[in-house]
Amino acid sequence: MRQMSSVTVVGGGLAGCEAAWQLAQRDARVTLLEMKPQDRSPAHSGDNMAELVCSNSLRGASLSGAVGLLKEELRCLGSLLMRCADETAIPAGGALAVDRDRFSRAVDEAVSTHPLISVERKRLDTLPADGRMVVATGPLTDSEILQSLREHGAVLSYHDAIAPLISAESIDHTVVFRADRYEETGDGAVYLNCPFDEKSYMEFVRELVGADKTPLHEFETAPFFEGCLPIEEMAARGPLTPAHGPMKPVGLIDPRFGNRPFAVVQLRPEDAACTSYNLVGFQTRLTRGEQGRVLKMIPGLGNAVFERYGQVHRNTFVDAPRVLDDRMRIVSAPHVSLAGQITGVEGYVESIASGLFVGMAVAAELQGLDQDLPPPTTAIGGLIRHTRKTAGNYQPSNVVWAMIDHPRKKRGVRKRDHRLSAANTALEDLKTWMAHS
Repeated sequence: MRQMSSVTVVGGGLAGCEAAWQLAQRDARVTLLEMKPQDRSPAHSGDNMAELVCSNSLRGASLSGAVGLLKEELRCLGSLLMRCADETAIPAGGALAVDRDRFSRAVDEAVSTHPLISVERKRLDTLPADGRMVVATGPLTDSEILQSLREHGAVLSYHDAIAPLISAESIDHTVVFRADRYEETGDGAVYLNCPFDEKSYMEFVRELVGADKTPLHEFETAPFFEGCLPIEEMAARGPLTPAHGPMKPVGLIDPRFGNRPFAVVQLRPEDAACTSYNLVGFQTRLTRGEQGRVLKMIPGLGNAVFERYGQVHRNTFVDAPRVLDDRMRIVSAPHVSLAGQITGVEGYVESIASGLFVGMAVAAELQGLDQDLPPPTTAIGGLIRHTRKTAGNYQPSNVVWAMIDHPRKKRGVRKRDHRLSAANTALEDLKTWMAHS
């Protein structure tokens, strides 16, 4: 196959690395621009590309879940990042979680050593008027690139937050117990659980709601993303809201008393060696001082050592239904495609899927072809179509079953069985689509 024209990919995050890989695998020569280590966003700390910042979890693995189906579709489509995720996976119950550092190193090495990818460590501040380009600068896109995007249509934003990390050595294991909801207990379980009784829970929630928060300043008009709501914002909606959300105790028994706690905070390991733990669902914008005070009220975390404090940041995305075409090209500047969270897909796996599709679409374009959208019965097809919906106020979204075209559940059929059947149909339809793409 002849070598095609060159493409510049801006941004070495999940979407950018996947897009660059897919282009290079189809014989396109790629220049990948990554601003680290010379410059970095407030949410990043490492020098490798594909750094995970909010969590180390790629969420549920079951095909009965939309995100589980999307991951399996990405594997079928030859996703580099899914391959690296599987290679660096750590135990996480029914989810796919990775060793954060090993994952980013694996992606960085694969991309940097590909013979058709040239990585340039520098910052790009403006979009050129010509030359094929994929912009995957992520939800923290800033500087003059943001202004360049504004010139092509509406740029929106919302608030997002990340959860704290604590040192494993600072956890009190006389209080905290190891168990996965409805699954293993004891040494075979993955999650650690900090159990509350009703009194301690209500005291904790009261302090959580009243604690000092980091001011939002110029981003005050932007809403929070509902799928990543800060724990204190959740508690402010009602004292029992967290207990029915990330702190729900169902399927867990405190071995000290043989009963179910009133609520729990679950801790998930961040690395294969289990040296640090993430407070699951505890995204927060409490000040550092208040995090050190209030979060130490969690049973078993009285002496917690914070390896990373939670923080809030602004996530930027474009009004994709009005700004982009079906192949994720900017309508008023078709030499530029967008990929990843800046298009309004939310989540690690969804960003990978967006980068994969854009890489495929640009490669097809360079061959003089028009890349068809994946079937609507697939998770990736439903996710891309989400960016085309024009009704109402466009907001970022994780992949959900409502995006996927599947039959109505028949009476008497379990929801899980129905969705597994739909997932199998999706994978068959994807294989047919791949054979003709």
